[in-house]
Amino acid sequence: MYLLQTGMQHNVNWLQALLVLSLSVTLGWTVEVQRPRGVPLTKRQFYDEAKPFTCLDGSRTIPFDRVNDDYCDCKDGSDEPGTAACPNGSFHCTNAGYRPTFIPSSRINDGICDCCDGTDEYNSGASCQNTCKELGRKEREALQKLAEITKEGFLLKQQLIEEAKKGQQEKQSRLSELQDSRKGHEDKVEALRTVKETAEQPEKEAKERHLKAWEEHKAALRLEKEKAKMAEVFLELDDNADGFVDVSELQTHQELDPDGDGTLTDTEAQGLLGGAHKVDSTEFMNMWSNMKEKYVSESQPPTPSSYDSSHDEQKDSTSDKDQERDLDKDPDSVYPEDDLDEDAAGEDDEDDDDDDDRDDDDDKVPPAPQPSDHSDSPEEVMAPYDAETQALIDAAQKARDEFEAAERSLREVDDQIKALEKEISFDFGPSSEFAYLYSQCYELTTNEYIYRLCPFNRVSQKPKYGGSETSLGSWGSWSGPEDNKYSVMKYEHGMGCWQGPNRSTTVKLTCGKETAVVSTSEPSRCEYLMEFTTPAVCLEPPNIDTQVHDEF
Repeated sequence: MYLLQTGMQHNVNWLQALLVLSLSVTLGWTVEVQRPRGVPLTKRQFYDEAKPFTCLDGSRTIPFDRVNDDYCDCKDGSDEPGTAACPNGSFHCTNAGYRPTFIPSSRINDGICDCCDGTDEYNSGASCQNTCKELGRKEREALQKLAEITKEGFLLKQQLIEEAKKGQQEKQSRLSELQDSRKGHEDKVEALRTVKETAEQPEKEAKERHLKAWEEHKAALRLEKEKAKMAEVFLELDDNADGFVDVSELQTHQELDPDGDGTLTDTEAQGLLGGAHKVDSTEFMNMWSNMKEKYVSESQPPTPSSYDSSHDEQKDSTSDKDQERDLDKDPDSVYPEDDLDEDAAGEDDEDDDDDDDRDDDDDKVPPAPQPSDHSDSPEEVMAPYDAETQALIDAAQKARDEFEAAERSLREVDDQIKALEKEISFDFGPSSEFAYLYSQCYELTTNEYIYRLCPFNRVSQKPKYGGSETSLGSWGSWSGPEDNKYSVMKYEHGMGCWQGPNRSTTVKLTCGKETAVVSTSEPSRCEYLMEFTTPAVCLEPPNIDTQVHDEF
């Protein structure tokens, strides 16, 4: 996997290595060029047995027979390439049939086979098998597989580029169409706004007329009720039925005592009667307002002994006020502006035997399922709008509906324009090869979590067995090196860690035929790393000239 992933990022170098390894087998390069042990072919010219040896750092010159004599003469260790004498020296493994490499000189003859050809253990007695041919074969197979993946991935990339180009043209065309149509939507909205406002003015005036008539009706009802109540009280107070209420008759109602001392004196009673000793029904009407809040009717049922007179007075007063409040209800709460069907009318008291004359109205105004304690009588409920007013309301409502529908259409067009402009503005790579990732999401499930990557949007983590989702960052920018900018994605400003920074995620892109999240880790606290394969990063396989392996 390591070779495969590394090769995806550096496919050109690997392809070159594959060609060299193939040539080494095809041309039969198995004979090593003679040079001192541990010396690479590239430095063969510095080790001429016919001449004294000069340290590669130029520090001194020694006789050649002191090269590889197991004694360190040069500071840079260059005189002992094949021994462990110099601590800073290095030994070159030729590894014919595989890749040459260098190992520290301290590993020479340490009993451990570090070079696949075993040349580092020439004098340790260790038995080293030459595994270079087998390693070379495996590496060539891996590189061949990588070359095939790279080739197929690049072909897919070309298709992605063509599709992105076509998609970009379609989006630009769609954006132009939407921008052109927007003016028509705006004009329609403004025209319907005018129609709506024109229809709403007569509707408003008609409703105001209806409300005014209703207020006048309520005022007349209140006056009639007040007169009836006053007449009832007058008759109740006129004990001798002489057509007058005098001081003595008024004193039978001590609850009218103005100073609250429990006694209604002659003077106090006379004061309630406007200074007169007695008044007739017409004069009593003017005095009634001063005593109606306290007056307790003699016909009122007795209350439990635990209730005092003040409680009775308060109850009576509250009842009267509730009745007035019911009359003052907002007409729109009785008959809502846009829902004036007959069900919205008042509630009937089915137990009221005195309301037999309401049977005809019951067909039009059915009672509510749960009438309140202070249900309005039909006379106190605002009447439905007349046909002319209702027609104006219906026309205005139709105009409002059409205006709102036009506004919704305009908002939808604006939303589409905004979404297209946002998508078009994204940097999807030099040839828009990454455009296919937009609006897509890819998941990777581990033992504990489900990771979700939505390119150009966000990264999240969710417990595998239930729990809330955690944001690991939102799209930030391309963050690869200057020469390979589109190899790394950065997602920032995720959910904050406990007493730590906000979470962030780095996504490394590698070449692959499939588009998938292949691994995830948390190398640092709250900093996540993902590996993501995609054909969009596959490079074009190069045409490589025949080269000679410089190690043979």
